[in-house]
Amino acid sequence: MGLFGSSGIRGVVNQDMTPELAMDIGMAIGSMAEEVVIGMDSRTSGQLMEAALVGGLTAAGSRVHRAGLVTTPTLAEAAREMCCGVMITASHNPPEYAGVKFWNPDGMGVSTDQAKAIERAISSHRFKLQRWDRVGRSQVLPDAVERHAERILAGVGESRLRVVVDCANGPASTITPIVLQRMGCKVITINSNPDGHFPGRPPEPVEENLTDLKRAVVSMKAALGIAHDGDADRMVAVDDKGVFLGGDQLLALFAKNYAKKRIVATVDTSMAVDDYIRAKVIRTRVGDAFVSEAVKTSKAEFGGEPSGTWIFPDQTYCPDGILAAARLVELASKKKTLSQLRKPIPVYPTLRSSVPFEAKRRDAVLKKLARTMRSVECRKLDTVDGFRVQCSDGWGLVRVSGTEPKVRIMAEARKKERAEAIMAKLTGVVKGCVGP
Repeated sequence: MGLFGSSGIRGVVNQDMTPELAMDIGMAIGSMAEEVVIGMDSRTSGQLMEAALVGGLTAAGSRVHRAGLVTTPTLAEAAREMCCGVMITASHNPPEYAGVKFWNPDGMGVSTDQAKAIERAISSHRFKLQRWDRVGRSQVLPDAVERHAERILAGVGESRLRVVVDCANGPASTITPIVLQRMGCKVITINSNPDGHFPGRPPEPVEENLTDLKRAVVSMKAALGIAHDGDADRMVAVDDKGVFLGGDQLLALFAKNYAKKRIVATVDTSMAVDDYIRAKVIRTRVGDAFVSEAVKTSKAEFGGEPSGTWIFPDQTYCPDGILAAARLVELASKKKTLSQLRKPIPVYPTLRSSVPFEAKRRDAVLKKLARTMRSVECRKLDTVDGFRVQCSDGWGLVRVSGTEPKVRIMAEARKKERAEAIMAKLTGVVKGCVGP
């Protein structure tokens, strides 16, 4: 496997993600881009990684603009006027992780070809380092947050709602409350002090981590709650009754209101989205970079994935949790409460499981799955990311994990008994493939 995962390069600080690697990344990017903007989230390793990256970038001759503590979508917005953007973040990963994401001027993450070019440069150490009198310089970029806020506000209306915002001890505190306040909202914040130890809650915005937000919404009689991950490219919500909105429900709600012809969603997206909206649903690989690419190539009006990634191409191809928060607040201001808006969106029984295998047998398991899954009786087999089995009244997904020696299995149907039957069938097939 290469350096790049589904969303940039990540690893444990000073083990996988070292200052040496960060400097190599900087020299690789600097050899390809004359002008770069760089930002970071609130992790304890941010300044360390920034220093190493800036050193590599300037060694290769790049002009570097340091945006400081910003969200990933803010950094992507600043990259519009540069050759590229580099964001120091491990997103929703635990605090011991560090990472780097890369952005093109249109808000797209790096393509597969660009990622391979960066990896080749790093592995071969073929950097275009400059003479002493041609090394690059760095300077502070002071207005990145304001420019991002202005762009979002230009595309949304007013709102007078009371909103609770959980900033996840990350850079969302620098922009989300400000944007919502300027829309006219009464904003209450929690976990709004940037802290790389994440003392308030883990940075991943899943339901089990949002107990405080749910309580705050109810106790303060707010119209809704907003929660971000560590770098605010994700956004999830809690309705006015303190009920968590799953990613599939938010995806359906956004798609219903912002797309008429086509949307892009990942292969693990609920069929509730297909049932609720009229637009065509195009499914792609799991990962925001793949969603963005598919939105652009298919000219879709919206894209997202159940993890909380939302892409509005009328603004940017970067997943923007702040823009998503503003648009959700705007929707909840139009006659119906968020709990009323979610009510007609179907929720179907969904099951998840996994089957472990010996790490050394990974290639053999992949080959056997490829042969065996094609013989499974179904209406349609989609192999864009793993094996998605489409049935008349449900579906199942079999994917080999990219980070662990496990085969992950997912099943959904309109009735629980049918979901259980699909899960049992796929589990039997997978167990037959991972065995001797």
